[in-house]
Amino acid sequence: MKLKILVLAAVVAFLSSCSGSEKKSESNSEAKEEVKVEVEVDPMQNKGIGPITSITLGEIDDTLAAEGKTLFSSKCSACHKISKRVVGPALIGITERRSPEWIMNMMLNPEVMVTEDPIAKKLLAEYLAPMANQSLTEVEARAILEYFRTKTSSNTEE
Repeated sequence: MKLKILVLAAVVAFLSSCSGSEKKSESNSEAKEEVKVEVEVDPMQNKGIGPITSITLGEIDDTLAAEGKTLFSSKCSACHKISKRVVGPALIGITERRSPEWIMNMMLNPEVMVTEDPIAKKLLAEYLAPMANQSLTEVEARAILEYFRTKTSSNTEE
């Protein structure tokens, strides 16, 4: 009888220690997840993820900006306004907050940007709607960027 009690006690102790180690393992993995530290990214140094790796900007090209305004009106204005938040953020002063490469990569490669770029991820978390891919060409995205360059925080028209 004593042997049965000892065996039963050993089995209970063994099973208890197993479930305890699983709980420790789970709580350790939870702690590891909580320890993840977000690295701050300088938005003017971040070029984003996509085909645009470098852009040299000169004086604003008014003809290109006019083309960009037309493209923006037809492809972007359902979700974005220049001076107010709609589905996506207001775009006034965007060229003062983001690098030109990042802006173009966001237009050209939004699916990858919202899953891999830290700034785009934060925007998705805030606005809860991923940016739609409008299948822009690099030339079209560059024209829209030029239009954005005319919309600085000191120029609040529209």
